[in-house]
Amino acid sequence: MSTLMANLENPIENKMTIRRKYTMCAKAFLLLIFCLLLTQQIASRLPNLGEPQIYLVTPMYKTFTGLNPEIVSNLERSEESLMIYVITPTYKRPEQIPELTRLSHTLRLVKNITWLVIDDAESKSSVVEKLLNKSGIRYEYMLAPMPNEFRSNKKYLPRGVSNRNKGITWIRNNAKTGIIYFADDDNTYDLKLFEEIRKTKKISMFPVGLVTHLGLSTPIVKNCTFIGFYDGYYAGRKYPVDFAGFAISVEFLLKSPNATIPFKAGYEEDLFLKRLLPFSFGDIELLASCCTEILVWHTQTKKNHPTRKTTMIK
Repeated sequence: MSTLMANLENPIENKMTIRRKYTMCAKAFLLLIFCLLLTQQIASRLPNLGEPQIYLVTPMYKTFTGLNPEIVSNLERSEESLMIYVITPTYKRPEQIPELTRLSHTLRLVKNITWLVIDDAESKSSVVEKLLNKSGIRYEYMLAPMPNEFRSNKKYLPRGVSNRNKGITWIRNNAKTGIIYFADDDNTYDLKLFEEIRKTKKISMFPVGLVTHLGLSTPIVKNCTFIGFYDGYYAGRKYPVDFAGFAISVEFLLKSPNATIPFKAGYEEDLFLKRLLPFSFGDIELLASCCTEILVWHTQTKKNHPTRKTTMIK
C-alpha cells in the first residue's frame, strides 16, 4: 500500500524512469543493428573461402621497440608455434604409396608442420602428388635423383642423401626458425615424438626401436646425463645414430652454411653431425624422458615384388 501511495505521489518521477528505460532499450537496439551491419561489411570484403587462405599476423610484441632480443627470441620460439620441417626421402617402389599414406595419416594430426617430400626420380609422380594434395598437410614436393656415379655400388647405395640435402637447401632458403626432422616413409611414429622435438634448441637425440640386430639405437644415459651410445653399427663413428634419432633447430643449422650430408653409405649421419658446429657430446639434448621412451621405430615394410603385367584378352 505504501509503495502504491509513493507511485501515486511521484507521477513525474515515474514517467522519467520509464523514459530512461525506453531510451536505453533503443540505444541497445541501435548498437545491435550497427554490429550486424559492420559484420556484414567485413564479411563482404573477405576473400572467397572456397580456397585455403594463409594470413600472416604480426605478433603484438613485435610492435614494441626496446625489447630484450633474448625475450623476443623466446617468444618466437614458443614450443606450440614452432614449425616442424619434416624431411621425407622417397623413391618409386610397390610400397611407396602405402607407406606415404600411413605417414600422412600420422602427420595430419601434428600441428604446425611443413612436409618436405623429396622423390629420387627424374619427374614428379602424379600419384604421389595426388596423395599429398588429399592429405591436407602443408607440403613441398621436390625431386632429387641420386647422381649416377653413386648408383654403381648396389651393395652400399647412399640412398636418401640427395633427397635430404635437397630438403636442407629448401629450409636454408625458406626458414629462419623451427625444427628439422628426418622422417623416413617406412618408419612408425608416436605423436608424442613431435611434441618432444619442438623442445630442441640445438640438437636433440632420442631412442629408435627395431634398428640393427640389437633392436635399438639410443644415447646411453645415467641420471639424465649422456655417457655414450648403444648401436649395432659403430664402425668408428663418433655419432653412431640413425637419422630418425635426432632433430636439429633451424637456427643452429643456419650457423653452419656448408653442412651437408655426404654420399658415404653408413656414415651419413655421423659426418653430417660433425659438420654442424659448434657441437659436442655435452650439447646433446636428451628427449623422450631422458631417452627412456621409444617413440619411433624402423618398422620397414616387407619388400614386395613388382606387379606382373597381365592382359585380359585371350
